[in-house]
Amino acid sequence: MPETSQMSAAPQMPPPAETPGSIAYRERCPLCGGSSTIVGVVGGPVTHNQYDLRRCTNCHFAFLANPCLDYARIYDEAYYQGKGADPLLNYVDELNHPETTVRRNEWEGVVRIVKTLVPPAPGVRWLDFGCGNGGVVRHALATTSYDCVGFDIGWITDKARETGIPILNDAELSAAEGTFDIVSAIEVIEHIPDPNALFRQIYRLLKPGGTFFFTTGNARPYRDRLTQWEYVNPDIHVSFFDPDNAAMALKAAGFTTEPLGYRNGCREIIRFKVLKNVHQSDRKWWHNLLPWTVAGRVLNKRLGVFEFPFARKPIG
Repeated sequence: MPETSQMSAAPQMPPPAETPGSIAYRERCPLCGGSSTIVGVVGGPVTHNQYDLRRCTNCHFAFLANPCLDYARIYDEAYYQGKGADPLLNYVDELNHPETTVRRNEWEGVVRIVKTLVPPAPGVRWLDFGCGNGGVVRHALATTSYDCVGFDIGWITDKARETGIPILNDAELSAAEGTFDIVSAIEVIEHIPDPNALFRQIYRLLKPGGTFFFTTGNARPYRDRLTQWEYVNPDIHVSFFDPDNAAMALKAAGFTTEPLGYRNGCREIIRFKVLKNVHQSDRKWWHNLLPWTVAGRVLNKRLGVFEFPFARKPIG
């Protein structure tokens, strides 16, 4: 994946005043409570806010000290049309043209990985948390026997429900606690200012013995150059993990963790990430000519895409 430098480091500055749609300035690590140091100031492409990027001196978790919580502004219709904070994605086109979007590679990869963790069978309940336009849900329902539903609260969800994709609302999600065999969160946890609260919520949603699988960017290769990492898109990405601090937080929420490793489905997810980052939105015949088997393993080794663990809720 291209390593483009989108933001530059800045000298330490006094904490900015709290503004509407933000939270109180944070110096303590929201993951472990440790002290942190500022590593740079990064600018939001939509809000034009200046955000302090800090890193914990204990667990190395990186986070925005003053993230924007004005979700109606940053996760609006323009965002889902590829005209917002992430112009490389167009959720509306993906929803309307699921057979031709390169996002289908990610959907296929996620389903293949989940099959290795919890084999499909009638009655096996799968929740895709933060499902966006519901693409994973629709693909799982069309190709497997999972009882799969999504959860999201973004602008796109009503459009997705109109196509028949089952997406829970807040009340329905609360009523479903303790009923899921697997919960996935694909590129979700980096959007959450309080990841500990999210992990506790997912723990409650799972049955005893249930499995949690997630993907997110790996900050470890960029630990000393975070402001040059293209994943730091601060209007929408506010939390930056490495495999060790993710495992620490999951264990604190009550989970046990196991290495995911490079398994069936990983190649397809990396294929999507590469194509997205070189501005390919539609599947082309020549994409199949590229050496994805080799490229997937090389990029995974270089960037640690699948070094993160998956988690299980203990039985009893």
